[in-house]
Amino acid sequence: MDYEAVIGLEVHAQLKTDTKIFCGCTVKFGQEPNTQTCPVCLGLPGVLPVMNAKALEYAVMMAFATECTINTESIFARKNYFYPDLPKGYQISQFDRPLAEHGKLEVEVGEDKRTFGITRIHMEDDAGKLTHGEAGDDSSYVDLNRTGTGLIEIVSEPDMRTPEDASAYLKAIRDILLYLGICDGNMQEGSLRCDANISIRKKGVETLGTKAELKNMNSFKFIRDAIAYEIERQIGVVEGGDKVVQETRLFDVASGTTRTMRTKEDAHDYRYFPEPDLLPLIVSSELLKKAKGELPELPSAKKKRFEEEYNLPSYDAGVLTSSRELSLYFEEGVKLFKDPKSGKTISNWVMGELLRLLNENSVDISESPVTPQMLADLLNLIKDGTISGKIAKEVFEEMFTSKKEATLIVKEKGLTQISDQGELTTIIDKIISENTDSVQRYKAGKTKLIGFFVGEVMKQTKGQANPATVTKIFKEKLV
Repeated sequence: MDYEAVIGLEVHAQLKTDTKIFCGCTVKFGQEPNTQTCPVCLGLPGVLPVMNAKALEYAVMMAFATECTINTESIFARKNYFYPDLPKGYQISQFDRPLAEHGKLEVEVGEDKRTFGITRIHMEDDAGKLTHGEAGDDSSYVDLNRTGTGLIEIVSEPDMRTPEDASAYLKAIRDILLYLGICDGNMQEGSLRCDANISIRKKGVETLGTKAELKNMNSFKFIRDAIAYEIERQIGVVEGGDKVVQETRLFDVASGTTRTMRTKEDAHDYRYFPEPDLLPLIVSSELLKKAKGELPELPSAKKKRFEEEYNLPSYDAGVLTSSRELSLYFEEGVKLFKDPKSGKTISNWVMGELLRLLNENSVDISESPVTPQMLADLLNLIKDGTISGKIAKEVFEEMFTSKKEATLIVKEKGLTQISDQGELTTIIDKIISENTDSVQRYKAGKTKLIGFFVGEVMKQTKGQANPATVTKIFKEKLV
């Protein structure tokens, strides 16, 4: 019997503010445990929370970016539950009157484009962090530094059907957050976290099945693996004659399986009631105008423009727009390198040599030793015949390592391209005399052998011969 999965994601994004959402404590990662707290985020008696205006602006920007309807008045609520990392005994969140609703996001999944609905975006404060057994014993430790950090939760409609759908959707959400500059997107540090709600049903049936919620997924691979396993697990339960139990499950990275964390007999087991210490959240027309005006060109729109304006393949445009900094580097390079085909030329160098060296050396594009101006200067040396493309790659590596300009490296190492016809003719005559069989085959119609002859010259000149000039001389001599 054929089944289909029904998947919805709850994405929690930590807002890139300097302080927490309702108090003035810093949100710096990696500080000594329990040092970035105050009576407000610890929920001590008599304290009053105060809304972080920048957090609200960031949340509104994300709502615009995902085509949500923004509610100009929303309400904070207390979400009550008891857990060691929640000192107040409740989380300040939004329930029946969230900040934004009814959005959508178009996502590329492989060769297809899919549109996934967004149910809501609401604001909330974060809980603390529990660590288990990290001191080499069986103890668990509570770090409340993260408590009170500002979050937005982006809740999707249950529109996804495959692990690939979910991974592509989450990547698109992350890309938007990074383009907006409102979240650093670091899944390993917990700045971006994702829970997945998964159920199965027979194909053709509209009724939703009983869902399981998956947690502990901090990479795109783990999300795909966890969802794929959970789908198969639920199918096995149903075909074995049992019923899927509504529960929260953890993904075990080592085994690639999910296991029960806690069961939920009632889907609405949190007791929500309005937060009495916070007034209704009013989004002014001025804030709406400001947030909308600060929206950058978003990844999907930029990708489409790159394809049309620079005549790039879809794959290339996707790579170049995978981060805002990379796209800015590319466009700056195009602007500086004056050439009709500068788009494709810069794309090839950025996607090839630059990204290779950045990845090998674990360097971010924003800290690249080779600036767009330096890359353009190097390409101009190829364009004017000073160096060959092969030599240029060697020069680029030296630029990356030493941070020297291309012209200086070429001068210091004597890498100027050999274009003197007399010098090249002497080398070519010697190669022709030493390869009489290949000469006869070329003259008999095997014209692709021209590549062999040019290659021999490049070997003898250590890549410094001008390939166009070499090709021209060979064709004249091998008539």
